[in-house]
Amino acid sequence: MELKNTEKQEHSTVALTIEVTKAEFEAAKDKAFKKAGKNITVPGFRKGHAPRKMIEKLYGDGVFFEEAFNIIYPDAMEMAVEKAGIKPVGRADVDLGDPAEEGGLTIIAKVPVEPEVTLGQYKGIEVEKETVKVPAADVKAELNRLAQRNARTETVKRKAKKNDTVDIDYDGSIDGVPFEGGKAEHHMLTLGSGSFIPGFEDQLIGCKAGDEKDVVVTFPEDYHAKELAGKEAVFKCKVHKVEETILPAIDDEFAKDVSDTCETLDDLKKEITDRLKKERQEAADHAFEEKILDAVIADMQADIPQAMVESQIDTMVQDFGYRLQMQGMQMDQYLKMTGTEMGAFRAVFREQAERQVKTRLALEKVAELEKIAVSDKELDEEYAKMAEQYGMELDRLKSIVSAEALSGDLRISNALEFLKKNAKAKKPAAKKKAAGEAESADKSAE
Repeated sequence: MELKNTEKQEHSTVALTIEVTKAEFEAAKDKAFKKAGKNITVPGFRKGHAPRKMIEKLYGDGVFFEEAFNIIYPDAMEMAVEKAGIKPVGRADVDLGDPAEEGGLTIIAKVPVEPEVTLGQYKGIEVEKETVKVPAADVKAELNRLAQRNARTETVKRKAKKNDTVDIDYDGSIDGVPFEGGKAEHHMLTLGSGSFIPGFEDQLIGCKAGDEKDVVVTFPEDYHAKELAGKEAVFKCKVHKVEETILPAIDDEFAKDVSDTCETLDDLKKEITDRLKKERQEAADHAFEEKILDAVIADMQADIPQAMVESQIDTMVQDFGYRLQMQGMQMDQYLKMTGTEMGAFRAVFREQAERQVKTRLALEKVAELEKIAVSDKELDEEYAKMAEQYGMELDRLKSIVSAEALSGDLRISNALEFLKKNAKAKKPAAKKKAAGEAESADKSAE
């Protein structure tokens, strides 16, 4: 077999014309006959013992064509791809042309390949980066959240107030007719939580244990149950008890109770400050990184074949399926439960997949232009880190994760670090709202 022609086409596709001689295709037909012929019955012969010519005479000359093609095609494509020096990124669209000789084969394979990438500016990109701050008010708010999580409840005999929790029975009806989901017993409801229909909780403020009250509310027009949306309902409620939430004092003892490492309230405040600062710094760094990539991608030119995007979607759907399995659910169950078809489900990932493909292409181009490489030391260190992370023997890990694949990922990471180091961070522009408020304040001062 021989690669006769290589032609670049639009959308990063290369058409390969491969010629297979009559002798080569005949040899493939012989293999097909030996593989499939044993299952073919011909009158006058024991099953599997009829000669090839007899089978072809009875069933037609093309009886072994498809099997022969499947046998010869992988070797033909491997040869053609190597000689053309291309990197396929998806399955080829295959057609047959006129053979060079009778009994031979001409394969025309249109192969999606990695696109040629042209970058605009990628060094010295100037993008906004947030300055991380942790105001005292944020620390105080976090302390209050901790206090809420460590609060205790106490039954009280007084009338219910906002933020109290009431134990109630309720039975809802519309025009005197009960509706599904409108009844419950001993439901614990925190007044002011906003977990019930607007107006419901407010009407229970002032009730005490033993009280009965009709709560009248109107379901919102956009309520999820369309049969109830916009309708007035009456809930007959009975209050069994009222519980008050008692917050702990925020002091040194509180600090010891909520943290294994703090002895004083000041220690806890510092711990919270450090944690919030770390979280916000990571978020700011990630946002800075994303803005750099957005700028590089926006200035990049590449005719990306759809096969690359579809392949990325395949990976994302597969990862989602693995996470479902860890929760004891199969993909088909999930789709049925959510009433979603696979096509619509895949569409959810498309925008993200397109960005991921563009990002990798851009970073690979940066690595190429800047001659970014991965040293053996870096590779060994990454293998060691992964082995520790997954609790796996090093040799076992290396048999699963190829050095080529890991090196490629590290090269991408190094290219990203290069972009970040060469980018320029600038302060975010003042928010319009803040500017408007400042202008109003100036006018008031006049």
